[in-house]
Amino acid sequence: MTDRATRAVLRALQGEARFVGGCVRDALLKRPIGDIDLATPLFPDEVMRRLAAAGITAVPTGLAHGTVTAVVAHRPFEITTLRRDVETYGRHARIAFTMDWEEDSRRRDFTMNALSLDADGNVYDYHDGLADLRAGKVRFVGAAETRIREDVLRLLRFYRFHAWYGRGGPDKAARAACRALARLIATLSGERVQAELLKLLRAPNPLPTVTLMAEDGVLAEIIAMPRALDALQRLLRLEQTLKLAPDPLRRLATLLAGEAEALATRLKFSNADRERLLSLVTPIDLGGEAKAQRRFLYRLGSEAYIDRVLLTAAVTGRARKVKPLLAAAKKWRAVTFPLRGADIAALGVAPGPEIGRLLAELEAWWEAGDYKATRRACLAELKRRLPAAVA
Repeated sequence: MTDRATRAVLRALQGEARFVGGCVRDALLKRPIGDIDLATPLFPDEVMRRLAAAGITAVPTGLAHGTVTAVVAHRPFEITTLRRDVETYGRHARIAFTMDWEEDSRRRDFTMNALSLDADGNVYDYHDGLADLRAGKVRFVGAAETRIREDVLRLLRFYRFHAWYGRGGPDKAARAACRALARLIATLSGERVQAELLKLLRAPNPLPTVTLMAEDGVLAEIIAMPRALDALQRLLRLEQTLKLAPDPLRRLATLLAGEAEALATRLKFSNADRERLLSLVTPIDLGGEAKAQRRFLYRLGSEAYIDRVLLTAAVTGRARKVKPLLAAAKKWRAVTFPLRGADIAALGVAPGPEIGRLLAELEAWWEAGDYKATRRACLAELKRRLPAAVA
């Protein structure tokens, strides 16, 4: 509220705006604030005019829905005209502009997200959102089932918000509606399900909420055959013990029992995340000697190795093996096999599969020697393996 860029936008709108949404919710909880969203009874063209008059860049990011983005000092501020729904269908709605703040608040999903705050610090609460926020209750504005049918993504948002803001038991009406309408998750795009799931799993402790999702039949609508939640519980314990940052993809891998590729396809993961997920669900031998662990480190790289160690420990319950293996991974310095195909060709081997075969054999020999052989030693071994006529 006191930031110079924020004050500039508020001055331009001449007092006809309030803070809305997440910035209000998080400010009241004294949590870090991300995006700053504003609502106003002014129509978009008037918002654009006032911003321009104040010398502020105005971008018409969503005029059909009443949204203009103001940019001050490279920071965006979304400003949306108050709206009411004329007709809703899926994630879309036919809207009309309104001057009524309470009517606009009825479009919000949860009571804690329906709060608004003016420039003087006055909070406007039309749905007992303050009480719900303080109590840690995620409650729908209006009838839960109606709000979910308007936009099915709200079903997953309920669990995500409960993971981040909920305390105690969830709202009974909301949970009952989610349980009854869980089948509708199949109508959502994979990208949106993925985004909500990963945001939920990024919460400090998502286990109680994931447990609710499993009990309500919601988790099975996303993951056909989820693994027992013990693995997630053990991973969270490891994260806490080792002071690791929350990693939603790693946490997701604890829930998968053989369907990582199908899930990655259905939820439209990026190629990088797909590959990491597939690597994560492949177990690693935690009991091998140090030399065998170095071989894993060489083949996987330290980051993927750490992933595999943590996941295998979480799934198998062998947590005592983790600390020494992670310590070894931190000390590992990546090594590179010192020969290339050109080295073999230079000794007279014709281009073709023979070069690849020899290169693979030599690398295996180098690995067996624990990566100690120098380039000169590798070249000597290559010459020893070549037929006498070629050598």
